[in-house]
Amino acid sequence: MAIASSVNLGDVFDVAGFGARTALTDLRDWDAPVAYSHAELDAAADACARGLLARGLQPGDAVAILSANRAEFFIAFLGILRAGLVAVPISHKFPAETIAFILGDADVRLVLADAARRPLLPEGAAVAGFDDADAGFRALLDPGPFEIFRPDDAAIAMVLYTSGSTGRPKGVPLTHAGHLWALRMRLERGGPYDHHRMLVAAPLYHMNALCVGLLAFAAGAAVVLEPEFDARRYVAAIERYRCTWITSVPTMLAMVFADPELTADADLASVEIVRMGSAPVSPKLWDRVVETFPGASVVIGYGTTESGPVNFGPRDGQAPPPLSMGWELPGVGIKLIDAAGREADEGELWHKCPANMPGYLNLEEKSADVLTEDGWYKTGDVFRRDADGAYYFVGRTDDMFNCGGENIYPTEVEAVLVTHPDIEQACVVPLADEIKGAKPVAFVVPCPGAALDEAMVKQFALDNAPAFQHPRRVEIMAALPLAGPGKVDRNGLAGRAHDRWAGEPAERAG
Repeated sequence: MAIASSVNLGDVFDVAGFGARTALTDLRDWDAPVAYSHAELDAAADACARGLLARGLQPGDAVAILSANRAEFFIAFLGILRAGLVAVPISHKFPAETIAFILGDADVRLVLADAARRPLLPEGAAVAGFDDADAGFRALLDPGPFEIFRPDDAAIAMVLYTSGSTGRPKGVPLTHAGHLWALRMRLERGGPYDHHRMLVAAPLYHMNALCVGLLAFAAGAAVVLEPEFDARRYVAAIERYRCTWITSVPTMLAMVFADPELTADADLASVEIVRMGSAPVSPKLWDRVVETFPGASVVIGYGTTESGPVNFGPRDGQAPPPLSMGWELPGVGIKLIDAAGREADEGELWHKCPANMPGYLNLEEKSADVLTEDGWYKTGDVFRRDADGAYYFVGRTDDMFNCGGENIYPTEVEAVLVTHPDIEQACVVPLADEIKGAKPVAFVVPCPGAALDEAMVKQFALDNAPAFQHPRRVEIMAALPLAGPGKVDRNGLAGRAHDRWAGEPAERAG
């Protein structure tokens, strides 16, 4: 395993062992996909590193990537790291103003961008375009041998920016050493992986997809890369490439199941692993996944940008219970802290491992809020631990709200609503109320062909959950709006709720 001796996170390929195997199939052009071997990607990453340094960039300089998923994204990312530079993948969902802020916040010296996203960049930004015919990224590549930069243990490999759902996004610096540890942990505790063909449709600017790619390359496996998520193409890619491992944000699979025809006659028997992460999984979605992929292991992954993807997993070969992330992994510190600041079986998850960030970029006070002096990261996620020690996600501390003295976690209400046979998805948000403080309101998507109305949803909640949790207002929607990497746009829906229902008499809160 070549990764065992690596000190640079960009040095992940075992060319001697897997060089001739397919490492990546780029589906940017569905009718003319492009395949790369492990050896070809390795050489391209070296060429990128040589070219970046030839432009005068110095180790520690930041280079941003602004692009949809494509082979050049991985080549650029790995080349930046090999050169000792700092990779800054940027969400192309951000508005131009936010992108300009990130370029300044991270002191970006060069941006590698695709043609569609280039107009989002501020005037005067130094750019090398992926799609430039005779210049840009292609001209930057300098094929030849390269001595990979050897970073020290504190050296930053990348800065990932959070979604910015509550203001400007925060830069999260992550070290080579920390994420090499995370990669080795995943390789050592799973596998063998070298036979897998992993479908990736989540955006590479996000931890979920990026870490799957690194895992595949280090393990000698193959990535089937879609430029973006499209439910029909997602299913078609599984069939076309006989994908064995599919990665997703749960919303993606919910969108697949929203059209029963997509999977009705599809041959999905190749799938051995279904991994979902980055958002909660409802019992209904879990059951749909198990039914659609009967031969597959269904896994809920958990990780944060700030502390990496290694937290929970199987125990002594025992698979986690349904809807559980599993058990605390060796070498990882986990504790749950309740509202009184005591360790408990339900509370905010605190996490400690070598992949933890050293602190937010340029945000000393915010860093102090979430990092303790002895290295614990306060995730803001609420978990519960069952009697057997398995962990389950409950909700976000910043999503929780109080209704008439009762704490409400929206995900708990949503989990009840989607047990209704005619409700496909649900999102619950708070609406300010003069008497209650806040009251829950719901946005729901009906199952295909189902007929729902507000009264039905309210009554179902009253019949199946504590009365204080029932949504006081309900809107039926064709689809929930998305934000970030396939996550439901809670803030947008909270704004919609305010616009629709704010100012109603408080006594109507129920």
